[in-house]
Amino acid sequence: MNCRPFCGACCIAPSITSSIPGMPDGKPAGVPCIHLDAEFRCALFGDPSRPEVCAKFDAEEYVCGEDREQALHIISDMEDMTTPIINTKELR
Repeated sequence: MNCRPFCGACCIAPSITSSIPGMPDGKPAGVPCIHLDAEFRCALFGDPSRPEVCAKFDAEEYVCGEDREQALHIISDMEDMTTPIINTKELR
C-alpha cells in the first residue's frame, strides 16, 4: 500500500520517543511532527536523519484503514493500547 495523499496520520497520532531533528525529545501522541509539509507528507522522507521508527513504518491497510480519519483513529487506538499504565500510588 502507498501512503495516502494528505493523510499524515502516522506523523500525528503516535508518540515518538526518539529524537527528531528540531524535536530532540521526540513528540507526544496527537501532536503533528514539525516535518509534515503542506500536503501532510514527511519532509525527511529518505533523509538519514529521519528517526528509525519512522523509516521502518510501512503503510498497511490494517493500520491506515479506508481514509485519513480512520487511520488517525486506528493509530490512536494502537497508541493507547501500548501506552504503559502509570500507578499514581508509586509516584507519591
